[in-house]
Amino acid sequence: MSKHVMELTDETFDSAVSDGITLVDFWAPWCQPCQMQGPIVERVGEKLDERADVAKARVDDNRQHCDDYGIQGIPTIMVFRDGEPVDRLVGLQQEEDLMDAVESARGASAERT
Repeated sequence: MSKHVMELTDETFDSAVSDGITLVDFWAPWCQPCQMQGPIVERVGEKLDERADVAKARVDDNRQHCDDYGIQGIPTIMVFRDGEPVDRLVGLQQEEDLMDAVESARGASAERT
């Protein structure tokens, strides 16, 4: 991981997504599309900086949350707002689509305040 993307575990997941906007990449090292998604998620993390958190959760090591959120195909990207899932993208995603999903979640958050 990098300074812009944190690694989540079943133990850290809930607290990591509980406040603000968090984009989570559910992935596995043996998954070829996940390997292609990784650098894209890194760039999104760099661009978002402090506007949203970006994280990765290995599906092999985080079964609890994969089951909780019905992760069946990877990569799956989920966007959380204050601990609640607000968007899900399955399969390889482009940078613009991830940025749009986060900005949409941020806009909805701002409208509620």
